Amino acid sequence: MAAIDLTRLRGVVLDTDGVVTDTARVHAAAWKHVFDTFLRGRSEPSGEPQQRSPEAPFDIRADYLRYVDGRPRLDGVRTFLASRGIALPEGAPSDPPGAPTVRGLAMAKDALFMREIEEHGVAPFPSTVALLHELRRRGCRTAVVSASRHCRAVVASAGLSHLFDVVVDGNDSARLGLPGKPDPALFLEAARRLDLRPAETAVVEDALPGVEAGRRGGFGMVVAVDRSGTQAGALEAAGADVVVQDLAELAVSGRVPVELR
Repeated sequence: MAAIDLTRLRGVVLDTDGVVTDTARVHAAAWKHVFDTFLRGRSEPSGEPQQRSPEAPFDIRADYLRYVDGRPRLDGVRTFLASRGIALPEGAPSDPPGAPTVRGLAMAKDALFMREIEEHGVAPFPSTVALLHELRRRGCRTAVVSASRHCRAVVASAGLSHLFDVVVDGNDSARLGLPGKPDPALFLEAARRLDLRPAETAVVEDALPGVEAGRRGGFGMVVAVDRSGTQAGALEAAGADVVVQDLAELAVSGRVPVELR
């Protein structure tokens, strides 16, 4: 069984959606609704050639995982549309949700996601909660990160705020000008706030851009969660040291010495 070795690692930084909370499927469903509504009836591509016809429905496995998962909302819109050869104006923050602009589509997705969370709440993954308790019992510092501005609300709704020493979210990214994944800036900021070097910190991710960010940031261990069981090869290629389908498969060994906490 793969293990986080706390004789050499002192902190763990976890992504939120799909790792800590069961919200990745909510994000994916919201994106599908927004993009399918936008693409419906669209038949004229523009820009570079694309692999799929521009009006084809948004595919959660092929499109969400490749172009949107793990990226900031605006980057996800740009990257997916580029894959279909579609260029839209950036728009403005005042654009109504669903307007044919990058910001309009992003805001429509955000509204759908928050409506679902407010109506149905947030469920954490039990194995992740168990891992967090075990890490903290052994003196390990923990952080949670997300490109979403709603990270703190999601973590609080799941009842997990007390299990993290640090939260770094989309609000922090905007305020500090941090680039999105696969740039490691979000993870590096979390390690900095934990007062730890990347080499003594592990990253736990479920998205390809996040795994790549962990590798590029020089983190001591990059754990990838492949809940669908279909991405192990791609996650390893992106830089994962360990790939598991659930964090129950990940053990914890050792203990952070008291003087290093």
